[in-house]
Amino acid sequence: MSNRRVLGIGTQKYTKVVCNDEPGAGGACHEYEVVADDKVVASVSFQNGPIKESGVNGCHQEDLLAIVIDRLQGFQSGEFACRENALALTKCEEALMWLRKRTNDRIARGVEGTNVI
Repeated sequence: MSNRRVLGIGTQKYTKVVCNDEPGAGGACHEYEVVADDKVVASVSFQNGPIKESGVNGCHQEDLLAIVIDRLQGFQSGEFACRENALALTKCEEALMWLRKRTNDRIARGVEGTNVI
């Protein structure tokens, strides 16, 4: 049985996002590809395991949000500025804020970088 599954999230008009592994500890997957015309155009490997035990071995969702925020800020500073981009930018910034809050709460409890809830 293949671990590959196409995500049914978003559009698949030009690209599709494929998950290449099974969920690990905590229920999340770690390996993704963006595919266009059967060609991999991007690969993303997320952190697998707690940093204090496994070291840094992948990116975090905050990293991807930072990329999207930077691109939307660029669009908003140029000829593609629009209400929809502004709203998307605000929501991405909000998502990043909530993830940072989660991390700061874990730091305050002394469990950041571990599998402790």
